[in-house]
Amino acid sequence: MSRPLPHRPAAAVLGVVLVAAAALPAAAHPPASPAEPTAPALPAVTPTAETPTLYDDEAGGNADADDPAIWRNTADPGRSLVIATAKEGGLRVYDLDARPLQSIAAPGPAGPGDAPGRFNNVDLVHGLRLPSGRADLAVTSDRGHDRLRIHRIDRGRPGGPLTDITDPAAPPIFSRDQDEINEQRTAYGLATWTDRGSGRSYALVSRRASTEIALVELRPTAAGTVTYRTVRTLALPSSFRLPDGTTWTPCGEPGDAPQVEGMVVDPANGILYAGQEDVGIWRVRADLTGTPRLVDKVREYGVPAAYDEKTEECVAGADPGFGGTHLSADVEGLTLLTEPDGDGYILASSQGDDTFALYDREVDERNEYEGGFRVTAASSALDGAEESDGAAVLDAPLGPKYPKGLLVVQDGHDTPGDGDREATGFTFVDLGAVKKRAGL
Repeated sequence: MSRPLPHRPAAAVLGVVLVAAAALPAAAHPPASPAEPTAPALPAVTPTAETPTLYDDEAGGNADADDPAIWRNTADPGRSLVIATAKEGGLRVYDLDARPLQSIAAPGPAGPGDAPGRFNNVDLVHGLRLPSGRADLAVTSDRGHDRLRIHRIDRGRPGGPLTDITDPAAPPIFSRDQDEINEQRTAYGLATWTDRGSGRSYALVSRRASTEIALVELRPTAAGTVTYRTVRTLALPSSFRLPDGTTWTPCGEPGDAPQVEGMVVDPANGILYAGQEDVGIWRVRADLTGTPRLVDKVREYGVPAAYDEKTEECVAGADPGFGGTHLSADVEGLTLLTEPDGDGYILASSQGDDTFALYDREVDERNEYEGGFRVTAASSALDGAEESDGAAVLDAPLGPKYPKGLLVVQDGHDTPGDGDREATGFTFVDLGAVKKRAGL
């Protein structure tokens, strides 16, 4: 399917801009057509299970699969969990057979006419110290309310493993008041990070329709709830100097800047990898100090395009050949494959061509591209992953079903669906099969 290029003109910068457009050189490539990207020939893996279909309509509870996280039950790995967001449909918890265990509704609107809760991304924090003892947490970005939601994980809890322990006074991340929240330039992408030096836990939160990322410290309260405070912010560039001396701004709706969603932190070195959807993958310190570096670019990088108000799409011009070769916009679903020996990979969803790209996690190796793969259908009833958004991977034994680990990816077009209803879900893949087929 052809994916129009969104137009995103330069926006007012919020936070601290650490990189100037002129400091972003890009190597030239042979000119290519701006039409449908040609995906490379990559190995294919098939899933072992998928969750029940979610439908983004009133009958389906406006549920739209987005982002998963894998929680390992150290006491009984076979009873581990997949925790996933369903946007206005809230949170879903699945067992390793992809069967639903718990459904948590997103909070309602603050008042009449206000935006409802919308859970976008989720990540985990392990061993946060609470008054009752250490606990594992699921931290979620609530785009509808511009806040974080924090749930404690207890596998044996009657009624379901998640309990909401968000402090009622937890503030908005980016907005000053409810009117700004309703504009929905709110908390969007999310990754967690525990600083090994200080032991403090954080969330890195991106802002919708903006280049801004906030570093937010999680803070337990005496009441047993968790709140947070913003430490600092960073704004990635919204315009880029090209090798031919021109300046390029990704195309999108007027007033929107090229946003970030997929993010992951490498705990070994405290490095954040952030996917700017129409640009590429950035590397920067997780404390948001230092200078961000562009690890790889999407194929569409540098392609001029104009926004058409009538069609609400972008019309692309000739490709000057400044883009990358491994990713097709949007860059989504960043996750870290950490191997037992300390090696590993950054995995990114290349949404535009339905593939997944792998990069060396070693900064000394300049996060070199290591290959990729597709997730294709196992049968007519068990399909693969198309236009995949969020992804999570865990390279650790998870009982007899996944002795070599698990990969979970969002499927943007779950089939067979139900007529014209928008159908999504989450696809489970044996990580051992991924590593074998991708030659890892």
